[in-house]
Amino acid sequence: MRNFNNLFILLILFGTFLNLQSQNKFSDRKINNLKNQASQLVEEDKKMTQVMVDKVFSFAELGFQEFETSKYLTKILEKNGFEITYGISGIPTAWMASWTNGTDGPTIALGSDFDGIPVSSQYPGVAFHKPIVEGAPGHGAGHNSGLPVVMTAAFSVKKIMEENDIEGKLVIWPGVAEEQIGSKAWFVRDGYFDDIDMCIFTHVSTNMSVSWGKATGTGLISVEYTFEGETAHSAGSPWRGRSALDAAELMNIGWNYRREHLHPDQRSHSIFTDAGDQPNVVPSKASIWFYIRNITYEGIMENYAKANKIAEGASLMTDTSFSSRILGTAWPRHFNKIIAEEMYENIKNVGLPTWSENDEILAKAVQKELGLKQNGLAKNISKIGKPLPYNVSGGSDDIGDISWKVPTVTLRFPSNIPNVTFHHWSSAIAMATPIAHKGANAGAKVVAMTTLDFLLKPHKLEEAKDYFENIQKKETTYRPMISEDDPPAIYLNKDIMSQYKNQLKEFYFDETKYDNYLEQLGVEYPVIKKDDN
Repeated sequence: MRNFNNLFILLILFGTFLNLQSQNKFSDRKINNLKNQASQLVEEDKKMTQVMVDKVFSFAELGFQEFETSKYLTKILEKNGFEITYGISGIPTAWMASWTNGTDGPTIALGSDFDGIPVSSQYPGVAFHKPIVEGAPGHGAGHNSGLPVVMTAAFSVKKIMEENDIEGKLVIWPGVAEEQIGSKAWFVRDGYFDDIDMCIFTHVSTNMSVSWGKATGTGLISVEYTFEGETAHSAGSPWRGRSALDAAELMNIGWNYRREHLHPDQRSHSIFTDAGDQPNVVPSKASIWFYIRNITYEGIMENYAKANKIAEGASLMTDTSFSSRILGTAWPRHFNKIIAEEMYENIKNVGLPTWSENDEILAKAVQKELGLKQNGLAKNISKIGKPLPYNVSGGSDDIGDISWKVPTVTLRFPSNIPNVTFHHWSSAIAMATPIAHKGANAGAKVVAMTTLDFLLKPHKLEEAKDYFENIQKKETTYRPMISEDDPPAIYLNKDIMSQYKNQLKEFYFDETKYDNYLEQLGVEYPVIKKDDN
C-alpha cells in the first residue's frame, strides 16, 4: 500500500512537472503559428504605423529637443498598457516604457532613434529640393520611422503574450540625440540596461538587412574645447587682449596637420561653436567642437589624448586657458551572431515590400536629380552581414555602447531610396510616403517575429548570451568614455528649435483631418520635374 501511495505521489509530481513544462515550452509548429499571427497583427495595424511615421516626420525635432515626439509616442504607449519612466539619465526627452506579463521570462528591449537633422526640411514625395520651412530641421536621416516600427511590433507581441500566457517583459526606449551620440552611453552608465537580457534595435535603410560581429564604421568621442583669454578693443588697444579665438584657430590648425597623418580608417571633423561677438572686440571666449573617430576604443582614446595636447599647445601659444567637455561617445559596434541569424530567417520570410509604380517613379526621379544611377528601389533582400577580414571605416552609432552591455542587433529596414545622401534633404523625401510606410510595416513584422523567437526559445537566448560573454567579450573589455560626473549635453540644438518650432507647428500632421501627411501638404504623389516624365 505504501509503495502504491508513493507511486501515486510520483505520478502526480510528474504530471505537474509536465504541465509546467507545457506552459513554458512551445513546439516549433506552435511558435511558427504565433509568429505568423504576429505578422498578421502588424499588418492589421499598418494604418497606426503610417500615422506614427507621418506624425513624427512632421515634428522635425533635433536631438535633445524631441519634446513633441516624446509626448506623442509615450501617450500611445500608455494607452497600450506600458508604464513610462520619464527623464532617464537627466535627459528630459528620454524615457523607458515597460510592460510585464507574469513573474518569469526574459526582458527584451526594443529601441530606435527619433531625432532629426539640421537644414533638411523637405516636402515628402517631391523629387527635388523643396523645404517645408526654409532652413529648418527635418528628418534627413529617416529617424521618424524607427520607433513606429518597434512600437507596432511590441503591441502585436504583447497581445500574443496575453492570449497564450507567455511570460516576459518588453521594454521600449528611444535613442535620444543619436546625431550627437549623446544618450546611449549615459543609459548604460546609469544602469538602465542592467536587467535587460537582449536588445533589438532598428535603423532606417534602403533594404532589409542584419549583421553580426564587428560592424563596419567607427566609434567616436565628441568633445568641445573652450578657450578663455582677455577682451580688448580690436583697433584701439589690441595688445591688451588675449584672443581665445586665436587659440581655437591654432588648435584647429594643429589638429588638421595631425589629421594629414591619420590612418584612412580614422575620421575627424570639427566646427566652431563660439567665435566671439563682433570683429572690433578681441574674443575673450571661443570654442571648437570635434568628433574624433577610430575603429577601436584604444585608437579613439589615443587620438583624444593627442587632441588634448594640441589644445594645451594652443593655450600656451596664446597665453589663454582652456577646458574641455565630452558631449557624446560611441563605442565601435559588435552585434550578436545568434540573434542576427534568427532575425535573418524572419527577414527571408517577410521579404521586401511590393513597390508600386509611383514608388519607383519617385525613387528614380530622386536618383536622377542627384546624378545617380536610376535603379529605383531594392528588389532583393541583402545577404546577412558577416565580419569582414578587413576594416571598413565610416559612420558611428552609440548603439555600440549598448552592444557591449547586452546581446544586441540592429535591423535595417527599407524605408528610403537607395544611394541618396544621408544627413541631407534628399533622404527626407521618401520618409512620409508609401515607401516609408511599407518599409516600416515590413520591419515591424521582422521585429515582432524575432522577439517571439527569443521569448519562446530559451535555448536560443542562452546561446546569444554565450556568444556575448565568451566570444564577443573574450578579448575586449568595455570601458565607458564618460565619467560618473559627465552630464548629457541637453542644451544642444535648443536655439535652433526655438528659432523654427513655431513655423514648423503650422505643418504638424493632423491625422483627425487627413488620411496621410501627403494629403495634408497637398502633394499629389509623386511630384517630379516635367522633364522626368
